[in-house]
Amino acid sequence: MRPTGNYTEGQGKPMIRPAARCEVKRMHGTPRHPHRPIAILTALACLLLGFVLACQTLAQQAQTPSARGSALVMTLDGAIGPATSDYFSRGLARAEERGAELVVVRLDTPGGLDASMRDMVTRMLGAEVPVVVHVSPAGARAASAGTYLLYASHVAAMAPATHLGSATPVQMGGGGLPGIGGEPEAPDDGQGDGAQPGDETDENASQDATAAAENGTSDKRRGETAMERKMLEDAVAYIRSLAERHGRNADWAEAAVREAHNLTAREALERNVIDLVASDLDDLLTRIDGREVVMADGPYTLATLGLAIQHFDPDWRTRLLAVIANPNVAYFLMIIGFYGLIFELSNPGSLVPGTVGVISLLLALFAFQVLPVNYAGLALILVGLGLIVGEALMPSFGILGMGGIVAFVIGSVMLMDADTLNISLPLIGGVALVAAGLMLWVVSRFVSLRRRPVRTGQEELVGSEARVVRGFPGEGHVRLHGERWKARSSVPLEPGQGVRVVDIKGLVVRVEPLDARAGGASAPDINDEEKTS
Repeated sequence: MRPTGNYTEGQGKPMIRPAARCEVKRMHGTPRHPHRPIAILTALACLLLGFVLACQTLAQQAQTPSARGSALVMTLDGAIGPATSDYFSRGLARAEERGAELVVVRLDTPGGLDASMRDMVTRMLGAEVPVVVHVSPAGARAASAGTYLLYASHVAAMAPATHLGSATPVQMGGGGLPGIGGEPEAPDDGQGDGAQPGDETDENASQDATAAAENGTSDKRRGETAMERKMLEDAVAYIRSLAERHGRNADWAEAAVREAHNLTAREALERNVIDLVASDLDDLLTRIDGREVVMADGPYTLATLGLAIQHFDPDWRTRLLAVIANPNVAYFLMIIGFYGLIFELSNPGSLVPGTVGVISLLLALFAFQVLPVNYAGLALILVGLGLIVGEALMPSFGILGMGGIVAFVIGSVMLMDADTLNISLPLIGGVALVAAGLMLWVVSRFVSLRRRPVRTGQEELVGSEARVVRGFPGEGHVRLHGERWKARSSVPLEPGQGVRVVDIKGLVVRVEPLDARAGGASAPDINDEEKTS
């Protein structure tokens, strides 16, 4: 830009006008503040942050009444196991996190694993939210472990046409304690089959049996072995403590454990085993309104009218865990995983057996983590499978295979260290038969291969026929499979004579003449060979 101004004659420099100089002074005389935009942005950010926090606080305050005015409903249907315990714990945690008024558990179970039941009871007793166990719908039951859950709940309710009981602990193998809950056996009167009716001994024995039945103190009802008595007395003390905590009938609870007694819903209400009978969820919430329950931190009064119902149903995780936590499924997954890895290692690069094997084995290990596994049984299974694979890789005419099958079957029977969870014996037998069939196939293949003649290497030349090229006696050369070999013979041989290889040492073959029947049958023509040589 060209500057404005007057030029002095004879000079090239312009002269600035005074007006322009004054304008420049006014422009530079106004001070600038470079930090002012930063301050403005900071203030706006603080205002925005405060607005967000205020909105969040208002939202929490607005949500609190509705959260506290809700009831979380869960459904426990089927055997109680690790999946059930995990589902119950997650549902209770959600109710506590959202501040629900109470948790309603719809229960229908034949029983289940003692460890899972005790975990659920412990979680229930320490819960911050009251837990109402409702045996429903009509026709449902709270048997075995379900009876303990009902006694541990803050409110115990049942629908009409439901029942509870049979809380006797079950020993290994699925049977109950001997005599517990069964029909009393006739006492031995010492007379055998020859005892006559009306004998004094028979009358005394009958009186003793009647007295024992009335007092409920027979040895059968206490358990015969020390382990059975320990299991029984522990279960009795446990359920009595739950009954006393909530003021319920502890004597009947003990009878349910010792003698496997059962009650209908109406009988349970009359005997103070449960708190009420309710036909459905609405009836239940109406009947328990205003009831005082015993919580971990003291008494609490329920306010259940007008509660919003929130359902917490089992998700895919719970269903998957319930499936793989089945001992039979976990056992089968372990077998598939093991053989999948073996097939992948024997045929590298196939990928499919290895992928299926790794996934199956990881699922099996996860199931074994939540299941009560006897690690001695698991070790025997792994040793047995290893011996079976060893038989396939290094055949020992069945020695390793038979040992592997025996170890596999024993380990499979011992695998589940629980009262009610056992692997199906037909499944164990089926897998053992498959393993035995595989072993027999490997042994038969090995024997048949050993009986076949050698088809490769120098050993394959033994028994082959050849023609004498030039001879002998002693040493010479023969034409064998189109090749010229140095040969030795203990008998004189003529050129063109057919011979058979009986041995080979290094690059020298030992031959003998063909017999009269096989002479020249398949030996090559020496004239043709001489032409090519």
